[in-house]
Amino acid sequence: MTNTKQIWINFVQQLQDAICAALEQCDGKATFKEDKWERPEGGGGKTRVIANGNVFEKGGVNTSIVFGEVTPLMRQQLKIDGHSWFACGLSLVIHPINPFVPTVHCNYRMFELYNEAGEVMDRWFGGGTDLTPYYLIDEDAIHFHQTYKDACDKSDPSFFPSFKKHCDDYFVNTHRGNERRGIGGIFYDYQRVGDNKPVEFWINLAKDCGYAFMDAYVPIVEKRKHTPYNDAHKHWQEIRRGRYVEFNLVHDRGTIFGLKTNGRIESILMSLPPTVRFEYNYQPIAGSEEDKLLQACLQPKEWV
Repeated sequence: MTNTKQIWINFVQQLQDAICAALEQCDGKATFKEDKWERPEGGGGKTRVIANGNVFEKGGVNTSIVFGEVTPLMRQQLKIDGHSWFACGLSLVIHPINPFVPTVHCNYRMFELYNEAGEVMDRWFGGGTDLTPYYLIDEDAIHFHQTYKDACDKSDPSFFPSFKKHCDDYFVNTHRGNERRGIGGIFYDYQRVGDNKPVEFWINLAKDCGYAFMDAYVPIVEKRKHTPYNDAHKHWQEIRRGRYVEFNLVHDRGTIFGLKTNGRIESILMSLPPTVRFEYNYQPIAGSEEDKLLQACLQPKEWV
């Protein structure tokens, strides 16, 4: 195994441990249950699931190390050419009970492509973290985006505005009039080694952004987890969860990649919330707090 591979694998597994420990402490009741799995075509992973806690209704922090030969379907659907491939990453989604605590998604990964001799033909990095609140609290949105700006600035001050725009433009339900899934964050993909950006540069970026998750999300949870809520708030939460499901099943490249490479279905669909609502032509009352959130999802904002 190449040194780059091992360094990346170590980072991903250590980040999984750190995030799970922080979320367990935040919940105070539920703990993550680990499910180790193997992929028949090559590789495997560790799925860790938390459920029915004081704070978190359902969530997962997954790592996977998978590899195999490039199939005709991958060439056709994913536009990947080469003999074999390797992918390793961390992916998490956390769905809270309280509608005033946002859902959060995070993903950091490395992909390598090889020729028949086993030599690296291509390598790219991708990742990001984005926030999906059900009620828009400006100070939380500002804190979240500022934390990721600080993390990105360590590598390159041009990254945050670029990655934020990419995030705003990616997590979009285009079939609903370009309605965003949430209020964004950062997202980058297909980042390759260059003259001034060696492998270590991209690994360090992922480390800075990956570990920033705790600083960006946990303080928001701690601040909002005891906020009183009622059935109307839960109703709106489930309406918005429906939009989350729509994006993940219709548009998300990670979901599509997992399905096209015979990924583990339980781990792929771990991202879906436990309860959702799909009500015909539901519209929040104009000027309401629910409508304020919807308007924020229709028009991205510069939070920092």
